[in-house]
Amino acid sequence: MNKFTNIFLIVSLLLSIVSATATDGSTEDASASKSFIMAIVMIGISEIGDKTFLIAALMAMRSSRWVVFSAAASSLAIMTILSGLAGRSFVAIIPVHLTHFLAGVLFLVFGYKLFKEGLAMSKDAGVDEEMAEVEEELASKDINKKMEDVEAGGSPQGSGNNLLEKLQNKLYELSSYVFSPLWIQIFVMNFLAEFGDRSQISIIAMASDNNYWFTIFGGCIGHFICTALAVIGGKMLATKISMRTMTLGGSISFFVFGLLYIYDVRYMSEER
Repeated sequence: MNKFTNIFLIVSLLLSIVSATATDGSTEDASASKSFIMAIVMIGISEIGDKTFLIAALMAMRSSRWVVFSAAASSLAIMTILSGLAGRSFVAIIPVHLTHFLAGVLFLVFGYKLFKEGLAMSKDAGVDEEMAEVEEELASKDINKKMEDVEAGGSPQGSGNNLLEKLQNKLYELSSYVFSPLWIQIFVMNFLAEFGDRSQISIIAMASDNNYWFTIFGGCIGHFICTALAVIGGKMLATKISMRTMTLGGSISFFVFGLLYIYDVRYMSEER
C-alpha cells in the first residue's frame, strides 16, 4: 500500500468520524456542517480513480488543463445540483424520517458491496483496466469530425443508434455557438459517465433533508477537488492507487454514513 493511498484513506476515515460526531442532531448549524462534510468525503471516496476522474486526467494530458477542468467541473456540478434537488423533492411525498432511514440502508448496502468487492481484489489491483477502457473511448472519438459536422449544421452520421448518442449530438448542436467542440465533448462525457453512478445516487439520498443546499455545495466542492487533482496529475495518481485499499476504505466510510443516518432517525422521531 503506497503513501498516497495511506494518506487519502486516513484523511477520508478521519473526516467520516468527524462528520459522524459533529452533531447528535440537536443544533441546526452543526447538522448543516455535518451534511457539508459528509458530502465532500462521500464524493472523495467515490470519485478518486473513477471513470470521470480518469477522463479528466487523460484529457488534461492532450488539451488545455483549464478547458478540461472547467468542462468537467461544470458538468459534475450541474449533475450534483440536479441530484440534490431530486433528492429534496422526495420529501414532498415521503416523510423525512423515512427518507433518512432509507438513505441509511442504502449506504449500508453500498458499504457491503464495496467490502465484498475489496476482499475479492488482489492487493496489487489498480485502475489499469478502466484506464485502458477510457483511453479507447477517447481514441474512438474524432473531435475534428464533430467540429465539421457542427459547423455544417448537421448531425454526425451513423452516431444516432441509441438514446445516449442522440442526446450527446443534441447537446453538441445546442452548445456549439457558445463553447468549443472540445469543451462540449468533455462536458458530455463526464455528464453521461456520472449519470447513475454511486456518487449521484448518494447525493440524492443525502439531500433528502432540510440541509440539502449544504449537501449540494459540499458535493460540488468535492467534485472540484477531485477534478483539480485529476487535471494536475491524475494519471500519475491513478497508477499509484491501491484499488483494494481504497475500496475497503470507502466501504468503511459508507458503513459510518449508514449507521449515522439510521441513528439520526431516533432524534427525528423524538421531535415528532
